[in-house]
Amino acid sequence: MPIYKMEGKRDGLQKYRVRHNYVDEHGIARQTDKVVYGSDAAKELDRELLQRKYAIPKHTVAELCEEYVRIKSHEIRETSLDTLKKIIRLRILPYLGEEVVEYLNAAALQSWKQTLEETGWSLKTKQDAYGELRAVLQYAIRMEYIEKNPLPQVGNFKDAYKTKPEIFFYTPEEFKRYINIPLKRQEWNYYVFFNIAFYTGLRKGEIHALKWTDIDGEYLTVSRSIAQKLKGPYRETPPKNLTSCRRLQIPKPLMVILRDQKERQKMMEGFTEDFRVCGGPVCLCDTGVDHANRRYAEQAGIKRIRIHDFRHSHASLLANAGINILEISKRLGHAKVEITLNTYSHLYPKEEERAVSILNAV
Repeated sequence: MPIYKMEGKRDGLQKYRVRHNYVDEHGIARQTDKVVYGSDAAKELDRELLQRKYAIPKHTVAELCEEYVRIKSHEIRETSLDTLKKIIRLRILPYLGEEVVEYLNAAALQSWKQTLEETGWSLKTKQDAYGELRAVLQYAIRMEYIEKNPLPQVGNFKDAYKTKPEIFFYTPEEFKRYINIPLKRQEWNYYVFFNIAFYTGLRKGEIHALKWTDIDGEYLTVSRSIAQKLKGPYRETPPKNLTSCRRLQIPKPLMVILRDQKERQKMMEGFTEDFRVCGGPVCLCDTGVDHANRRYAEQAGIKRIRIHDFRHSHASLLANAGINILEISKRLGHAKVEITLNTYSHLYPKEEERAVSILNAV
């Protein structure tokens, strides 16, 4: 309500404050704040200011998104920016692009949400769209284009029947059967790749990016990643987040594998310490890794898991052994320990009897 009753009168007329926020023709957020006496005068001024407010050009959602992407291009990784652009292009602009940001309300956003519900997209896809639209509108608040974000009134996408996703991983016994296939075939790059994945829990792009300069004695440093989903040639980027930059102690079995891999690469023409650990002069191709993963699982006679599930294999092995969740989170490079807890806490051994025995001893 832009009309506020105040204390005080003049000539028997009640004092009122009339306030309106608006964006001028230059796109700058402004506020008009005037004091008048008498209810009729307040209402008349409110109508005048309202007409002025709606006469000034506003931002469309498409214009706001363009401005938001331009700002974020200096703040996030190239791969994250590419994902952001895709979500805006496919999930927001076709339905809300022509809408005026300053006039967006819960009804319009509920209509957008219902349209997305009918597309058949996965719950995660829709929730990602909601998250990006919410971030865009929060940016509009920071820039004082709007006073309030109406999207939370609508709420995020939900699935009443959704259960916690099952984690797929290899036990040590299954991994031994799996990794024996590339060993027998002497497919050394893939052999090393999947051993690194299992023994360290590194992400696929982090393994692709590893150079011999990243390995110092018993330690391995993660400081870069390879993006293969962007247009053009493969690009080296920073890791997923700040905590993804980490230094890990290398298990002895993996140290032997890495030592042998380096000796093989030293026989390659032009070898330098900048060679990729898996691949040499160039990194492996995602498609080749995926095909190899499928072949090895089939030939080993075990279930096939995704490349990302080798991270789960690493974490599950440590969790089942009772390793501190903070250490697992550090090894995986998670941004928050809550991510690790939410994913792996159920894998920890039951310690109820041990807890009760400690309490009994008090």
